[in-house]
Amino acid sequence: MFFKSNFSYSNSKSSYSNILQEIDSGKIQSIFFYPRRREIDVLYKDGKKEKIPILYNDQLIIEKATENNVELTINNSKKESSTANSFASIGLFLIFVIAIILILRSTSKLASRALGFGKSKSKFITIDDVETRFDDVAGVPEAAQELKEVITFLKDSKKFTDLGAKLPKGILLVGPPGTGKTLLAKAIAGESGVPFISIAASEFVELFVGVGASRVRDLFDKAKEKSPCIIFIDEIDSIGRQRGSGIGGGNDEREQTLNQLLTELDGFVDNCGIIVLAATNRPDILDSALLRPGRFDRKIEVMLPDVEGRKKILSVHSLSKPLSKHVDLSYWATRTVGFSGADLANLMNESAIHCARENSKKISNVHIENALDKLTLGLRTSVISSPNMKKIIAYNQVGRAIVSAVRNGIDSVDKITILPRSNSIGGYTKINPDEDFVSSGLISKKSLLTKIEIALAGRAAETVVFGKNEITQCSIYDISYATNIVREMVTKYGFSMIGPVSIEDNNDIYIGEGLVRNKSLIADNTSSKIDNEIINISKISLNRSIEVISKNRILLEKLVDTLVTLETIDNEIFKKISFDLLKV
Repeated sequence: MFFKSNFSYSNSKSSYSNILQEIDSGKIQSIFFYPRRREIDVLYKDGKKEKIPILYNDQLIIEKATENNVELTINNSKKESSTANSFASIGLFLIFVIAIILILRSTSKLASRALGFGKSKSKFITIDDVETRFDDVAGVPEAAQELKEVITFLKDSKKFTDLGAKLPKGILLVGPPGTGKTLLAKAIAGESGVPFISIAASEFVELFVGVGASRVRDLFDKAKEKSPCIIFIDEIDSIGRQRGSGIGGGNDEREQTLNQLLTELDGFVDNCGIIVLAATNRPDILDSALLRPGRFDRKIEVMLPDVEGRKKILSVHSLSKPLSKHVDLSYWATRTVGFSGADLANLMNESAIHCARENSKKISNVHIENALDKLTLGLRTSVISSPNMKKIIAYNQVGRAIVSAVRNGIDSVDKITILPRSNSIGGYTKINPDEDFVSSGLISKKSLLTKIEIALAGRAAETVVFGKNEITQCSIYDISYATNIVREMVTKYGFSMIGPVSIEDNNDIYIGEGLVRNKSLIADNTSSKIDNEIINISKISLNRSIEVISKNRILLEKLVDTLVTLETIDNEIFKKISFDLLKV
């Protein structure tokens, strides 16, 4: 029997002994006994109610109430407790079930991820997914022609097989960064008409051993299903580095991945109909087994574009930009010697940004000039306010320009400025690189000596004008640049009195060997000769620069005065001033 009272409890508290006495005196109307709660609710005849703690299953209270005919109600809360316990048990069970479900779900995700470690992250690309065609790739006609033959082989292989020719298994695109290797791969994907799989080489390698090899197998399995097919692996040097270069033989995850790749390219099982196209700018560190015929049969060099190539690239990247009618792309092609395709694209993009910054409607020569200065010279910093500082910087920069004009011709000087840039202490002299050197890559002793003389011409000009005791550190970067060139002449190219020997240490690849080696390969006597030769060549080059500047002292002063006033001198002003005064 359950009892719910609407009476409020009294503030006064009676003791256990008082309750017993009040039962005997007849003041209590009824008692509600809760054995499990160890308390009683006492209802007095005057309506007052109190809650009194008692002992568990107190028989004395029961006896007293029975003797005095006090209404006694025993509230057996066992059913109530069991209900509460049932709800608690059900709640715990539900919590347990939910926890099991969450654990199973997370475990299934981990399991699926673990099973997916061995799957390659390659993506199939169809002709409809790529808009790039060979017409969009300019400046690399030789490489484009080589790749067009591969596409012809895929589309009409009978023309070649009738002559006994076999489809090349691998093609390696080699060239400096930004020359268009990836762009050529996109053009192949757009022109080939066969399934094209693209993946970065770094995606093969994971923390877990064997994952890279598994991904290589999965990649070639996918390609076999879509044969004929082209696989493009970008930056293959990340897994194709020469083996045996690590500590303990280099038996690591990267090498296991390379071993599997070598097997898939030309192993026991034939992969007919699959062409592997790879790109790298570090062919010198690739494993020799990767480069042998039968794996990468063709090595296509994607070099820096010549002047005609740069013009075509500028034209391609100018199609979507409003150029002023005064902009001559042929002129800017001559001003960007040594620029890659990516550099030229960035030049046109920066020109458009400069144009938008000035709220202009068309890109002018001024916008391209500002963009070219930003890319080659760096960002302008604070303007030099000190006249003395302007003079010192002007002598440094004009000195370099004069030596360049004497050694390489007056057209070699593109621009002279004393405005500070982010990559120099102050000012900059932009000298056009030799087109023949850029296109051929050949380095002559004469050209290197000329570079050294030009680099040291700033120090030479200060020496001629201010004397040896008043020179500054303004030429610090030029001196460092010249020293590096001299060191390569002596230790790498054999352009010194030491003789035609290469004395440089090439231990970058064999890291493990370099760590355990405790003795230098260069003898102390030879090392001393190298240092003396570097010092000797540097001093001779400085003296030659001093001779050139001393002979052209009048031109030096006139150019310095003009540069301090205008702060920047372009090629036209330089030629106008130097035409009659320059002494070769």
